[in-house]
Amino acid sequence: MPADDIFRRALEQIDAANLRRRLRAVDGPQSARLIVDGRSVLSLCSNNYLGLADHPALVEAATRAARELGVGSGASRLVSGSMRLHHRLEERLAAFKRSEAALLFNSGYHANLGAITALVGAGDHVFSDELNHASLIDGCRLARATVRVYRHCDVGHLQRLLADTVDTVDTVDTVDADDPPSTRHPSPVTRHPSPITPRRPPRRLIVTDSVFSMDGDRAPLEEICALAERYDAMVMVDEAHATGVLGARGAGLVDALGLEARVTVQMGTLGKALGSFGAYIAGSRPMVDYVLNSARTFIFTTALPPPVAAAAEAALGIVESEPERRERLRANARRLRAGLREAGFDVRGDDDCPIVPVLIGDAAATMRLSAALLERGVLAQGIRPPTVAPGSARIRATVMATHGEADIDEAVRAFAACARPGSA
Repeated sequence: MPADDIFRRALEQIDAANLRRRLRAVDGPQSARLIVDGRSVLSLCSNNYLGLADHPALVEAATRAARELGVGSGASRLVSGSMRLHHRLEERLAAFKRSEAALLFNSGYHANLGAITALVGAGDHVFSDELNHASLIDGCRLARATVRVYRHCDVGHLQRLLADTVDTVDTVDTVDADDPPSTRHPSPVTRHPSPITPRRPPRRLIVTDSVFSMDGDRAPLEEICALAERYDAMVMVDEAHATGVLGARGAGLVDALGLEARVTVQMGTLGKALGSFGAYIAGSRPMVDYVLNSARTFIFTTALPPPVAAAAEAALGIVESEPERRERLRANARRLRAGLREAGFDVRGDDDCPIVPVLIGDAAATMRLSAALLERGVLAQGIRPPTVAPGSARIRATVMATHGEADIDEAVRAFAACARPGSA
């Protein structure tokens, strides 16, 4: 069968399940309103939580860096691409996260895959929340460790899984030097170069989002850290949707709870609340140096472009100096949730989280609602399997600090109109 026929049949099956995805072009900057098909619509689907993506300070910083340093970094960080700007940003991020060191990656996906596969491998144990982001899930799979998935935010289940590993064998072998060369060909997760000693005790790593991207709720980090200490486990926290948003300083949930010394790895992104692009990990100097020497997604990729890094550094300054943006963001989240609940919708997540999931259930009904909202001038995307579990399709609405109260009320009216019989 010709390859294109295979793809067409597969797409027909996707269509039949109402799971076909298509790209929609938008015009204008990523602000509170976007231009879609030539008309202005209210954006309720951006992770640009603080409204910094088109902030003049970020634009100026990126423009200045482009003029002075160019638009590309030229090479990986370990070749010639490690520019002074990258080092300065890492120092700022380390201070922001109250950690000894930080390391830049080109995306949150790169950071999660690189860090997890560096920290654990064959013979180790990873414990992952069932609703973790896809990049965390893929990092766990690629690490070749034994992966144990615990029920969402269920610390009792996590404890039982940790306890099950206590009596397992306490050493693991790496490649035997007597093995034929063909068996030692580097796999996608082989460290290069490998700092691992021939034998070591198995490691345990608990991996969780701090704020879950589809449900808008928080992980029980204090309880997780307590279990990690009891069972001699490391903790990695993905702060992608908490960075810039949570805590008095906007440094995330780990900082808000004062857990920096108890969390091994904090990952955060530069492309959501910070309005730029890229990601980082933060933690102790030995851990960061180890990942620098082990993470393939860091070693084998070109460094972040100078304008991107400069914009992220400017964003940090705004996060630190304008806490009122976070207050507006939280107020908008509470206003939208209250309005949608009053309109009769099943709204999930923590009240002050900017991620506002509106549970629909059926994938086709979700997409009809999304289309009806767009007709009324509100861009709010439907989320379907496999991003969420079957039967839990939803509208994932997100608010921004730059939305006004009138914008939130407009969105609620649009949802309410679509909820009337026959309107969605």
